[in-house]
Amino acid sequence: MSANRRFRRVVRIGPVQVATYYDGRGREKHTAACTAPRYGFATDYDSRAAAELAARTHRCRVR
Repeated sequence: MSANRRFRRVVRIGPVQVATYYDGRGREKHTAACTAPRYGFATDYDSRAAAELAARTHRCRVR
């Protein structure tokens, strides 16, 4: 069974989108995902500040 995630507080920082959601156990999580084509960067964090820092320091290597 796949998790139905409803993202809220979605912000775009460069090519990276940062969003907040609740995981399957009801805990608040934050994710940072690169939207560049053919690039698979996506990571979950426990704090919003960590996700936004990852988005600000992310550099795409896809050409």
